[in-house]
Amino acid sequence: MNREIGDHHPLRDFFVDAIDESLNRRLGIDDGEDVKEYLVQMLINFIHNDGIYDIRNAQGRRVETIAEMLVEGDVRLNADSFDREREVHKHIGDFLLFWSGVYPEFLQYLKAPTSKDAVLDVVEQGRFSYHVASTFEHPPYAQEAETFRKLSSRFVEYQIGLRLVRSSFEGFAQRSDWAGGFRA
Repeated sequence: MNREIGDHHPLRDFFVDAIDESLNRRLGIDDGEDVKEYLVQMLINFIHNDGIYDIRNAQGRRVETIAEMLVEGDVRLNADSFDREREVHKHIGDFLLFWSGVYPEFLQYLKAPTSKDAVLDVVEQGRFSYHVASTFEHPPYAQEAETFRKLSSRFVEYQIGLRLVRSSFEGFAQRSDWAGGFRA
């Protein structure tokens, strides 16, 4: 994960402002600071592929499809504990919310006819995985359970919010006063 992006890093500040603008001001969603903070941290964690593909199987191989993640997160199959089940379902929810919200064009690859995820319903699986994570209401997970309930129940609204966040960083990169030097 990206631990070098601390509490006062400009990128974190950008994500905080973009999430607040998208959810609160543009969509009128005010589900509390917990969801906004969670989404900011998810965006930071997913800056690098290691965060996006954080789930590994027992052999240490990166798990890249939702179908494989579901096997890894099922205590009847590969998950060695309920904690592992929660971890994987939390990740599936994040993975699907990130891709369908920030980069929805990725879904064409995820759901390609030859993909293991071809028949996947992104919204329903994202909701379900966050719901599974929300059922862990005991310590040390109790505090996050309510956040996952909100993410599950308003998955589509958060997708839209993340699309608005993406449009804010596309606009940021195109601003004439931006000194990034990446414009063509």
